[in-house]
Amino acid sequence: DFLYDYGCEILFETARFWEDLGAYIPLKGNKFCINCVTGPDEYTALVDNNAYTNYMAKMNLEYAYDIANKMKKEVPQKYQKVASKLNLKDEEIVAWKKAADNMYLPYSKELDIIPQDDSFLYKERITVDEIPEDQFPLLLHWHYLNIYRYQICKQPDVLLLMFLQREKFTKDELKKNYDYYEPITTHDSSLSPAIFSILANEIGYTDKAYKYFMMTARMDLDDYNDNVKDGIHAASMAGTWSAVVNGFGGMRVYTNELHFEPRLPKEWNLLSFNVRYKGRKINVKLTKENVVFALLEGEPIEIYYFDKKILLEKGENKVESLKN
Repeated sequence: DFLYDYGCEILFETARFWEDLGAYIPLKGNKFCINCVTGPDEYTALVDNNAYTNYMAKMNLEYAYDIANKMKKEVPQKYQKVASKLNLKDEEIVAWKKAADNMYLPYSKELDIIPQDDSFLYKERITVDEIPEDQFPLLLHWHYLNIYRYQICKQPDVLLLMFLQREKFTKDELKKNYDYYEPITTHDSSLSPAIFSILANEIGYTDKAYKYFMMTARMDLDDYNDNVKDGIHAASMAGTWSAVVNGFGGMRVYTNELHFEPRLPKEWNLLSFNVRYKGRKINVKLTKENVVFALLEGEPIEIYYFDKKILLEKGENKVESLKN
């Protein structure tokens, strides 16, 4: 088992890192805070309690705590081996749980959104529409110390968090945060449009979803950021796949179960893709009217189409009406 033989070392050492990096701050109600960090957004730097960072660190700490205790019960010899190698003490594991339970998670009651960090909402807000087109990308025209003064994002930060930990947030919370951050995101990063496409599709902003998908797909073809001379944007190409499968295909993994909430863009008549999951190969095909699920390889598996549980077995197509 990769996790017990190798992965646990990475998991435990990263948990150690987070517990060492943060501190319990009295003026934050003795919450565990992680200060002076930079999250995904490259137009905001060296901030306290970046929401993405704190949520991700909390997940890491919780998972490390759970796996350490699980290994103690299920594979005690393997646990003792890795604990000895890392000089891992029981009190450290307890400290991980304490840090996770007391992690400071930013929230604005006034705006009912997740602030990107402690200071973000206290900066002057400037929307993309207020900036002349010839000023983009900002990093080539504005000094970074000027950029840092504004509520302006190069790429999704809070929204990337909401994509990666989607099960922790309601659709209403997603919509409120999307509506707040979209007008102030420049997409000067090639990594940006794919996430906006995926989340717009889920919210029901279908035109925006397709617009951002095309930005992702044509990033280099249209030289969107005037920098293709420096090389291709390989991660953006991967984002194109994600925008198709996670966006239009609506694929998510929640609590180790495969979920689909697909929406076919009006510009397309057909979408078909394969995914591999837990030793299975599954084909998903969308038309204007239906979605068809087929298990191509592997043992039977249960998946979800919206809230409906579906059992997939080889040789049998499962057809459902496509929801708008």
